[in-house]
Amino acid sequence: MVTPHENPAFIGDDGVNKSQDLNNHSNSEPPPKPGKPVKEREQWGKGVEFLMSCIAMSVGLGNVWRFPFTALDNGGGAFLIPYLVVLFLIGKPIYYLEMIIGQFSSRGSVKVFDLCPAMRGIGIGQVVSISMVTTYYVAIMGMTTRYLFDSFRSPLPWSQCDDSWNAVCVASNEKNTADFLYNSADNISSKLVTNSSVLMSLNNVSTSAAALQSAKPTSSAELYFINEVLREKANINDGIGLPNWELVLGLFVSWLCVFLIIFKGVKSSGKASYFLAIFPYIIMAVLLIRAVTLPGSLDGIIYFIKPDWGKILDPKVWYAAVTQCFYSLSVCFGNIIMYSSYNKFGHNVHRDATIVTGLDTCTSLLAGFTIFGILGHLAHEIGTDDIGSVVKGGAGLAFISYPDAIAKFQSLPQIFSVLFFLMLFVLGIGSNIAMTSCTVTAIRDNFPKIKQWQCALGIAVFSFCVGLAYVTPGGQFILTLVDYFGASMIALILGIAELYVLGWVYGVDRLCRDAEFMMGRKVGPYWRWCWAVVTPLIMTAILVYFLSTYTPLTYNNVTYPNWAYAIGWTITCFGVLQLPIWIVVGAIRAPGSTWSEKLRNAFKPKHDWGPRDPLLREQYNKELANEAIANQNLGCWGYIKKNIMG
Repeated sequence: MVTPHENPAFIGDDGVNKSQDLNNHSNSEPPPKPGKPVKEREQWGKGVEFLMSCIAMSVGLGNVWRFPFTALDNGGGAFLIPYLVVLFLIGKPIYYLEMIIGQFSSRGSVKVFDLCPAMRGIGIGQVVSISMVTTYYVAIMGMTTRYLFDSFRSPLPWSQCDDSWNAVCVASNEKNTADFLYNSADNISSKLVTNSSVLMSLNNVSTSAAALQSAKPTSSAELYFINEVLREKANINDGIGLPNWELVLGLFVSWLCVFLIIFKGVKSSGKASYFLAIFPYIIMAVLLIRAVTLPGSLDGIIYFIKPDWGKILDPKVWYAAVTQCFYSLSVCFGNIIMYSSYNKFGHNVHRDATIVTGLDTCTSLLAGFTIFGILGHLAHEIGTDDIGSVVKGGAGLAFISYPDAIAKFQSLPQIFSVLFFLMLFVLGIGSNIAMTSCTVTAIRDNFPKIKQWQCALGIAVFSFCVGLAYVTPGGQFILTLVDYFGASMIALILGIAELYVLGWVYGVDRLCRDAEFMMGRKVGPYWRWCWAVVTPLIMTAILVYFLSTYTPLTYNNVTYPNWAYAIGWTITCFGVLQLPIWIVVGAIRAPGSTWSEKLRNAFKPKHDWGPRDPLLREQYNKELANEAIANQNLGCWGYIKKNIMG
């Protein structure tokens, strides 16, 4: 049993002092002046609100549509092996690490780099990245809102063909249509003559053999998504077009919901977290129960978990596992640091990190069983044994494959459609609240005179205006571009920089002492080795693999024009170049008489780094001074050994 650290003015989750106040003060920092108390930082009402908010943040759209398709494409059940390995070597360590530094310092994702002022560019770059993600994430929610409202219509609008689409359309509410969707045009032409019932489900202008030779039959669910929801263009060489007013309305409703939840800070978002974290699980349970009772659902679930052991050693599979874990948990984006900065000092973040990372994986599996159970039923209804043929990747899984399956339900398909898209909407809101709050906190930490509602409103209005680009006919081209250059690349590079700064500039040994000082529990060797060696090296290897296998980005096999690539690389540079820029700024601002001295000091924590409470910080600085004396003659190898082993 670990003996709790004797911590004067230790504040527990109940707000009660755990020991007597300190009677004497260290010479390293003057005591707070009477009449000038430290400004209180907003805190979660209860510790469980923090946990629920983290669940709502980490469990999002990626669990519902990204994980099932990624697992299927990378070995099915065998994908769980690399995914779980990556979870324990990357996901859990980073999640716990970011919780520790956020709670210990009570600083947001930018101010937390007071621990190494020269590397403040990491925090600023992460805010840039998460702000870009926010703009297109809500655009996806806008599409979800459109489908949610359409789900109340009878019949479902994507279940039938529309002559205005001018395409070879197979109605999604028809059964036994596999021959028309997946066979050659010659076979389809012969079947049209003998199957008049299916003929009625085809677009009237496209039933000739000549039309079938030139156009592939497509389900009405897919045509509805492309022609009615996205109104998608074949390319963006001549621009992206004007916004679709129906999606603009969905975009507005989504941002309104986000603003109303965060305009009072964690006081309001903490209360909303109960609903945002729990409600999606209720819906998912209902959908799972419905899925397993459908004909063919078991075949879909087996198809999902059937292992392809030959892919275990494929580097692409491990890369997919890392990226899935990385983005599913929202590590290295600043969100976790921001949320934990509102915790009471001493809150048990070790427990919360374990719960959230484990629950995130379980949710991904639960979503996979639900989605593929329903897709198995879809394959059964259209008359094919090839379940993979009915699966669309990415957003297509949610907006094409699932609606296609729902359209074939014989009784009340509207209910299950409403439940599914309501679940997606709530999941999206929970994740977007964290991303928007991260930007709000970063701004208010540096400009405290700005009120919470003013900052939230300004970000919502600005992001809504930017989001209009994603609801145009060329919006999906822009969304894919920004996701790749503005989120994936920036987050990966800055995340690696964060790991090396925290692990070796600030030091794993000091991190462990901070955690022990804060929670009264020692940090085991598993965490030390991951933070110091394993996690940074794996992330570095992933970056090298990413750059060595780079190919020009495409969307639907369409190459972007040169101006689009120029915009993409400009976005990446804007985020990554924050690193060298703020190294220079940090060196200029740092104390010292020479440039070399300034540069060294820029990589040392600021004088006020540590717990927000002055009494705690005084005790903390006293322990640091004693530790510095003990480490005076360590040398290089001694420091490395101590940093890893303790």
